[in-house]
Amino acid sequence: MKKQLLSLLLLAFGFANAQNIYNYPFDGTTADMLTAGWQKINMSNPEGAGNWLIPTTTSSAFPTGGNTGGTTSFVLVNYTSTTGAGEISNWLISPTINVQNGDVVTFYTRKGGSGTGTIYPDNLQLTMSATGDASVLPSIDETDLGDFTTLAVEINPNLDDSSYPFTWTQYSYTVSGLSGITAVKFGFRYFVTNGGPSGDNSDIIAVDDFSIDRTLSTESFFKNNLAVSPNPANDLVNITNNGSSVLNNAIITDINGRIVKNTNLNGVSSTQINVSDLNTGVYFLKITTDQGVGTTKLIKN
Repeated sequence: MKKQLLSLLLLAFGFANAQNIYNYPFDGTTADMLTAGWQKINMSNPEGAGNWLIPTTTSSAFPTGGNTGGTTSFVLVNYTSTTGAGEISNWLISPTINVQNGDVVTFYTRKGGSGTGTIYPDNLQLTMSATGDASVLPSIDETDLGDFTTLAVEINPNLDDSSYPFTWTQYSYTVSGLSGITAVKFGFRYFVTNGGPSGDNSDIIAVDDFSIDRTLSTESFFKNNLAVSPNPANDLVNITNNGSSVLNNAIITDINGRIVKNTNLNGVSSTQINVSDLNTGVYFLKITTDQGVGTTKLIKN
């Protein structure tokens, strides 16, 4: 019986909550991607014709398509980023996104082909600039990083034959080093030395499902986004929204995890809940909003 009550309490309290901050699945066309705020900058030396693009037809290098979506739902870049035997530094830069420490950035990537035959090693970096719209973009040469000096992820930095996956594989980065919510840009950098048609390295890679999620304890979410008063309460409890979210649902549970009130709030910004019929004691108030879920302790006098 104790195990069952504990499970109910954990379910009611909901200790963790994930809020999606941004996602881009690389559906549509290259033009759609650019309209969404992504930028392409090829700083390879010498600069070739190849660039980041969303294919318009099924690619022989990726016949099954993206990690999710259809056969053309991903973005790719290849060895023609440079000519001859050159240094590849080909950038795909995100729009400005507001993030904070603890946010988790994820994406999927893979090499083209099946991994059989001759393998030309590839390398991908995910970098971050903490200056948002004011970011200095790479512009000088193949070594220039601009403001994208935070290296979040690097895949196959040693350019060996086996470290870049041939199947869709997820990579992640937990944001750190910021002073608060910060406007940033992320940069995918296809970075391969001795690459190109005549080089020993570089072939073709793809990226899909770029996403940023914020994991908060429900207590933290409540503290940052919601307010309840009075607490302790006798009759009415006022619930207000401190930010831009709207209130969708309120659930009050007792210490055994049993639901004693369940109220549909229909997207309001504030509300009152009558608790006069509740017995004196400790309860948990769980508020669901359009931006996350918050839980706080509620005391009934």
